[in-house]
Amino acid sequence: MSKRKLVIIGGDAAGMTAASKIRREQTSREIVVFERGPHTSYAACGIPYYIAGLIKSYDNLIARKPEVFLKKQNIDVRVLHEVVAIDTDKKHVRVKDLKSGEEFVETWDDLLIATGASPVIPPVDGVDAQGIFGLSALQSGIDVLKYIEKNKPASAVIAGGGYIGVEMAEALLDIGMNVTLIDMAPQVMSSMDKDIAEEISEFMAEEGVKVFLKEKLESFEKNSQGRVKAVITKKQSLEADIVIMGLGVKPNSGLAGKAGIDLGAGDAIRVSKKLRTSVPDIWAAGDCAESFHLLKKRQVYIPLGTVANKQGLVAGINISGGDIVFPGVLGTAITKFRELEISRTGLSEKEAEELGIKYKTTNIDSTTLSGYFPGTGKMTIKLVAEENTGRILGGQIVGTIGAAKRIDTVVAAITAGMTAQQLMDLDLSYAPPFSPVWDPVQIAARTLI
Repeated sequence: MSKRKLVIIGGDAAGMTAASKIRREQTSREIVVFERGPHTSYAACGIPYYIAGLIKSYDNLIARKPEVFLKKQNIDVRVLHEVVAIDTDKKHVRVKDLKSGEEFVETWDDLLIATGASPVIPPVDGVDAQGIFGLSALQSGIDVLKYIEKNKPASAVIAGGGYIGVEMAEALLDIGMNVTLIDMAPQVMSSMDKDIAEEISEFMAEEGVKVFLKEKLESFEKNSQGRVKAVITKKQSLEADIVIMGLGVKPNSGLAGKAGIDLGAGDAIRVSKKLRTSVPDIWAAGDCAESFHLLKKRQVYIPLGTVANKQGLVAGINISGGDIVFPGVLGTAITKFRELEISRTGLSEKEAEELGIKYKTTNIDSTTLSGYFPGTGKMTIKLVAEENTGRILGGQIVGTIGAAKRIDTVVAAITAGMTAQQLMDLDLSYAPPFSPVWDPVQIAARTLI
């Protein structure tokens, strides 16, 4: 096994987590990584906070640079090298050196595809205008900040009210722009239920973001210099000196598909629980690959940094001769907009309905700390449980500092198959600076019994 040459396509979370694990297990194995961008192992989730100025240098978002992988781990990482084709029969990849333009062939015994995802950019008129950005790779965040520093935009439009949209609305508002957010859906944060999502959009509006829902993007207008100047929807024209596309991401699975590797949920690469693809000796992990949903009991596409890192570790263990499975996901996610923390896991009410599950829900208002303790704030918790058994199926939380990470208690309860009664009975910690005597998650569970 240690004599088998490994090629990895993609040098971020999944790819480099796998590479590092394999190197620890097999110190002499040949490992070659091709990354089409200039950076490796970076924290893409930190991009909005870098743009907002909270993180002073993008270097702080890079966990390990290519030359460090080579020097400390003997992993041959080649940035600005794009794999343009995979030959599954001859077991080689065709690679383009983006600096020289030259192409060459690299052979492999095992191949890991960790190509990530790309922002969804609709093919509408004017989308090629300067000042329109999608965010995914670190370089895209660097480009946004450079554009802001050079052009000093005053008005921003965010297209899409998902995680990136909410985080970038905060970032641009915090650096002094007039911010408008549009979404064709009837609510922001489509992974949340409407009642919780309304709290989010209302808070954003109170903080100064203009929020327009049920408003579809139609086109963009440019000025004489080719820069964006307006976003056109079906209802209005919105002034825009910069636009952030937050319409979601799509898996970079085209390379695999062209090579005859099966695609699955959301056009992501189909993988087994061991992260094997449909072709022997080829593996996939991260935002280009699908995952198994623990409650829906089917494959889904949920591109998150946590999932990418865990899948990379599982792939690394298995490629180096181990035998482990990636158990699955619950769609757990967390973010914030200024003082409002937001988190969710498992099934929303809407998802439970779509699955035909008979369920019951509860919404409770509580405080993050004991009500009398200085600094306490408000929070809302929604739980979804199976009607007959009381089994916890999902949770959503919005509130001030100290609210959102409580979702992890709900995650643990769902993963363990706990009922509302069992969740209420947990011996959770208590002291006034941290929680009411009944933790709000347990208060919510108690109302379901």
